[in-house]
Amino acid sequence: MKTKTVVVIGAGIGGIVAATHLARHGIKVTVVEKNPHAGGRCDRMSRDGHHFDTGPTLLVMPLLYEAEFNALGASMHERLDLQRVDPTYHLVFDDGRQLALTSDMKCMQEQLEAFEMGSFQGLLRYMDEGHRHYHLGIEKLVNRDFRKATEFFALKNVPLIGQLKPLVNHYGNMSNYFDDPRLKAAFTFQDVYMGLSPFEAPATFSMMPYTELAHGVYYPRGGMYRIVEVLMDLAREAGVEFIFDSTVEKIDVNSTRTRGILVNGRKIEADAVLANADLPYVYKNLLPDQDLAEPLSRKRFSCSVISFFWGMDKTYETLAPHTLFLAEDYRENFDRIIRDLGLPENPCLYIHAPARLDPAMAPHGQDTLIAIVPVGHMSGNGEQDWAKLRDEARQQVFRRLSTLGINDLESHIKFETTFTPLSWRKRYNLMKGSTHGLCHNLMQLGYFRPSNRHPRYRNLYFTGASTHPGTGMPTAMVSGRLSAQRILDDF
Repeated sequence: MKTKTVVVIGAGIGGIVAATHLARHGIKVTVVEKNPHAGGRCDRMSRDGHHFDTGPTLLVMPLLYEAEFNALGASMHERLDLQRVDPTYHLVFDDGRQLALTSDMKCMQEQLEAFEMGSFQGLLRYMDEGHRHYHLGIEKLVNRDFRKATEFFALKNVPLIGQLKPLVNHYGNMSNYFDDPRLKAAFTFQDVYMGLSPFEAPATFSMMPYTELAHGVYYPRGGMYRIVEVLMDLAREAGVEFIFDSTVEKIDVNSTRTRGILVNGRKIEADAVLANADLPYVYKNLLPDQDLAEPLSRKRFSCSVISFFWGMDKTYETLAPHTLFLAEDYRENFDRIIRDLGLPENPCLYIHAPARLDPAMAPHGQDTLIAIVPVGHMSGNGEQDWAKLRDEARQQVFRRLSTLGINDLESHIKFETTFTPLSWRKRYNLMKGSTHGLCHNLMQLGYFRPSNRHPRYRNLYFTGASTHPGTGMPTAMVSGRLSAQRILDDF
């Protein structure tokens, strides 16, 4: 029997994982990537001995990673040199108070009770809810591939409305556990991982703070890009072929099927096509059906970020691996980002110092720093001045760090690389520069999220952030596995 062939567009996490699963089942898989190396948004830059992860900077949901590596026939712990990060974050509030999020419950109790009497018991109850949300969410939502409406809208799923609180606002739900707004912020900021405001995110996402404290946050020696390198090793061991520096011009289709892709004027034929490029981009730029692309472009997109990558000529040992500044005007922050598509006047922001975890990420006696400032995605009218917003964001980072006694940062920057929403769009074909693809509000979760198979072209499939189950590295691995299984079932 003739060997089946699949061509994958994009060597992001979902594409690599799907390709590996397919190749392990005897299918001939070719992955075509426009950039010179794999990883997609989970990218890496190096310059003068400084190494930067441009995407995720910490490994969360380790149990999900472990399960997905096992599904690929590999051990995560054998393939990656992982170290636990604890405290996970050092939170800094506008009033100067700080909170170190740690799995040391005695330490957490001492810290929380100093903010609000009785709040530690609130945390324990919140963790109980997070435990339920995590385990039910992974089993009933994340690991499920909703191919039919009846699989989602089933009587057996009705209890999930009460168990997972999808109709309850996450930030509002925090009133059941804490009164202090700083503590409410401390356990909801993780919603930004989904490109969402905690004021509109489902309370289901309490699963994120829970998994960080209960299961731990880790950092692979060599940075997060090591995960990409390991996945590439597994893919090549399975026989996957990769073609880099090659831009897909279009997906070749007839009325009901795809016949392959067009790359640099050359046609690559295949029995099925799997697109790992950003889903809205695929519909708009690689397919002829604007009647399907237009509704997709009107869906809710996630926010974006302005990122600064700095090579420093000195070390900042007092700076923790993960420092997060949370603004007092927390709601205004998200309104400005989500509603106004701008930069808040007093933005929440995040600083990553990878050399605190792996000294090889910077030359001896120097430092590597990453600053990430959430902003709105690109507007339809193109009126945002990203150069101005970038400069404002940079000054906000300097101002925030000065509150920690770091006043000389600007004078010790050897070089700077910046990413704005324009950069995310150009580098990774992310529509509107949205770093997390389509957002994860209630009407874009589960069955409501775009399917991993095209409704018209029955052998065209999708994987990645804007398909089910959603954004993030471990969920991208799940997405790749689910898409591969669907292809195998259809074959």
